[in-house]
Amino acid sequence: MSASIPLLHPTFFHSHSRFSENDEVSDQVARILQQVRRQGDAALRTLTAALDGISEDRLQQLEVSPQQWHERAAEVDPALRAHLHLAAQRIRAFHENQREAGYLVPQPDGTQLGQWIRPLGRVGIYAPGGRATYPSSVLMDALPAKVAGVQEIILCTPPGAGGLPQPIVLAAAEEAGVDRVFRIGGAQAIAALAFGTESVPKVEKIVGPGNAFVAEAKRQLFGVVGIDNVAGPTEVAVLADGSVDARWIAADLLAQAEHDERAAAVAFAVGEPYARQIQHSVEVALQSLPRAAIAGRSLQENGAVVVLDNLEEGIALINAWAPEHCELAVADPWAVAGRITNAGALFLGAYSPEPVGDYLAGPNHVLPTNGTARFASPLGVYDFVKRQSIIAYTPQRLAADSAAILALARTEGLEGHARAVAIRQGKEGEQQ
Repeated sequence: MSASIPLLHPTFFHSHSRFSENDEVSDQVARILQQVRRQGDAALRTLTAALDGISEDRLQQLEVSPQQWHERAAEVDPALRAHLHLAAQRIRAFHENQREAGYLVPQPDGTQLGQWIRPLGRVGIYAPGGRATYPSSVLMDALPAKVAGVQEIILCTPPGAGGLPQPIVLAAAEEAGVDRVFRIGGAQAIAALAFGTESVPKVEKIVGPGNAFVAEAKRQLFGVVGIDNVAGPTEVAVLADGSVDARWIAADLLAQAEHDERAAAVAFAVGEPYARQIQHSVEVALQSLPRAAIAGRSLQENGAVVVLDNLEEGIALINAWAPEHCELAVADPWAVAGRITNAGALFLGAYSPEPVGDYLAGPNHVLPTNGTARFASPLGVYDFVKRQSIIAYTPQRLAADSAAILALARTEGLEGHARAVAIRQGKEGEQQ
């Protein structure tokens, strides 16, 4: 029997895009989007009944009423609710640091130039309800929007067997300050948020993780509505120099691999003996993992322990891959951190495993995947605002700038632009 995680050398580790469009999924999603756009709530009821197995008579009211929401959230164990509250406090406090202030810069002649920061009016959050429930993602998605000053936050999440969302998701929504909740999931929920229906209000941006259908719906609707990203499978790179127990590295790989069969968990280990220790530790730990089938397949198909001659090789490979998460399990992580330029989040030292970022540390766990960490950032307050330029010219500034504006406008063949300035200078009769 082959090992659950392959041992590779750098030559055989090739970073590449693992996201690929699936024509069948794309076509199905396109049909769902059109159905919701044309039929509104009726389509949402039909699709939810068919895809989630909920009878349509339970879906006459798509919105979860405040009473249902409160009663359902109250089912959560008080101790777990306290942990949610602590996580919400940490996440909110971290994101308060991301607030942007606008500015106006007065010029000597009285002209004012600047930028104002405007929060979005309404945003939609998607919370999955399939293989796993992620209340932490509700906190991570909603709290930056709340800090940004978004006026209304709408949550869509699939109904459970009883026709209502999971209690823990509703409890997280309460903690995060969500305003309204709808019991719809999948591509149809993304369509409802983007287009609006009789019940679901149209939003300006949609954020939150989901399956391939949700991701494809967001991709197709980008431009109709803003989105956070088109998320691929989750990823972790662990750079290890032998100073951290191999069993700890193995545990971190398994923590990522248990998410999804398509998740990628890769250790970059200095020296073959240490790499083999990690490989063996993975084999041992996998046997007792509840989600061993998922993690095992993930590690076989997308995982690896890459044998390095030195840390330099690992740094280069990680920057080329640009993973979502990067753990620096090395003796001096601060000496290395500044050289990892392409990673969504860095976890420094043996006592900063990736799960601390998923739940409690405070920085956002919605991160760029599939190599997009080369140019994209974690979700933050800045994703829920727009920037508005301010230009207030005086007569003196327009007079001083008019010759340059006229020349540039006419160079571009835009005589109308030139005349809009010339008429204010009493030169409307002048031609090019």
